[in-house]
Amino acid sequence: MKKLLFIFTLFIALQSNAQNYKPLERVDPPFWWNNLNNKELQLMLFGKNIAASTIKINTLGVKLLRVEKVENTDYLFAYVSLQNFNGNSFVFQFSKGTENFKYTYKLEKLTKDIDNITQAEAALLWVKNKANQELGITVGKVFLAGHSQGGYLVTRLNTMHQTNGVIANSPGPLNLVYRCELEENGQAQPSTTCLKLKNVYGLTTVNSSAYFERSLLNFTNGFKSDILFVQGLDDSSIQLYSWPSFKQEVLNCTTCQNSQFVEIPGGHTALFENTLAKTEFNNFINSR
Repeated sequence: MKKLLFIFTLFIALQSNAQNYKPLERVDPPFWWNNLNNKELQLMLFGKNIAASTIKINTLGVKLLRVEKVENTDYLFAYVSLQNFNGNSFVFQFSKGTENFKYTYKLEKLTKDIDNITQAEAALLWVKNKANQELGITVGKVFLAGHSQGGYLVTRLNTMHQTNGVIANSPGPLNLVYRCELEENGQAQPSTTCLKLKNVYGLTTVNSSAYFERSLLNFTNGFKSDILFVQGLDDSSIQLYSWPSFKQEVLNCTTCQNSQFVEIPGGHTALFENTLAKTEFNNFINSR
């Protein structure tokens, strides 16, 4: 009886350990489209010590081209070919010794050009045209303010719709051609933005125009409202590389409302830490 109990306990322990094996915590991009012309997909896989696991794909028609390791063992880059595949998902199989883990990666059909500026525009139009009725409030003034990629969005919205004013702190990405080329050459940490662009449009050396069209440097004209730009001068080298060009392009604009630049000591979040920047922020709003 004791022997049987020991065997049963050991079985439970082994089963529990197997269930605890979960090497993958996140995939970027989290899903992809199966009807794009570019059939080679680059995925960033993240999980605790994921580099210690072996990875396979057993889905018919899907080929795992290679897996690249980096210095940080919590990351792997998987290159996948969908050239002969038209399905809606494929399965990664992770293994480490006797332990196994499966992850299903979803594929969807792209029916329109997905750009989060569309969602941002919809939110702005709702505030301007519907919020008073649906919330039972009076909308007096509408200001747009954004930090980093939020600054990118509000700057683009300023080329589309008029508001009472716009504030953009460390807006970016300013130059996706430059940034993504650095990533392709291993000179900068990989980002989801560049991974997505590469998967759809190919390398920057092949299709640089697609990258530039989505860079903030391409949206420096036609500002419909006054705008305040705040930039920390100790920001990342990628941001500061294109900042002078962006600033000059905006200052040269002949179809823009007033543009104001506040350049201050500090990094990417300088607006939230610098007294002068906070004062200029409040003055900008209170004067309109």
